[in-house]
Amino acid sequence: MTPIVLVPGLLCSAEVFESQIAALWPYGPVTVASTLAGTTMAEIAVSILAAAPPKFALAGISMGGYLCFEILRQAPERVLKLALLDTSARPDTPEQTAFRRTILARTENEDFKPLGAAVLMAIFHPSRQHDPRLRAAAERMVAAVGLDGFRRQTEAIIGRPDSLPGLSSIKVPTLVLVGDGDALTPVDRAQEMASAIPGARLVVVKDCGHGSTLEQPGAVNRALVDWITA
Repeated sequence: MTPIVLVPGLLCSAEVFESQIAALWPYGPVTVASTLAGTTMAEIAVSILAAAPPKFALAGISMGGYLCFEILRQAPERVLKLALLDTSARPDTPEQTAFRRTILARTENEDFKPLGAAVLMAIFHPSRQHDPRLRAAAERMVAAVGLDGFRRQTEAIIGRPDSLPGLSSIKVPTLVLVGDGDALTPVDRAQEMASAIPGARLVVVKDCGHGSTLEQPGAVNRALVDWITA
């Protein structure tokens, strides 16, 4: 039985992995990491590692993937397997940072709950951006993370380092998964990581945006079960 640590994305609570927790539970104890402590990737990773088992399989979605890279920098000997879901090894572009700063500025004058929910809904496949089930989940997760958590997470994302140079040194079995319609971290970013990480397996989920664990839980679960049992 392998302990499994799941790392949520920006503005996401443990609910982003609700289906995956149930699917992975038979294969080892599952922990969903908190991403609310710290204002840099390094600080948040320190907090996650302090609460994590001595050795574990590690999976992260979006910002959670950025944190997986930081955890590997800090404690590679503790990570047994790696799964990178809808994420990128690259740092923020100036355009991405400018967009994040714009959203942060809007939080000064707008009600955060509907703004945060709108931010989350925008990541989904166009066919699901009005899905009431996803809207309800987005609203619950925004309430759980809160404005202060969102601000800290956003600053950490903006300041994250370039993880591309370290990909070739990853030696653990690795799954790279992405939605075929992921507009934030597109398929070519996943291909880039899978090509650079020795032996990595790439899975592209059909009819899926950036929120794969919520949008296509069955396909993600199958890929993760294959990953954890290989």
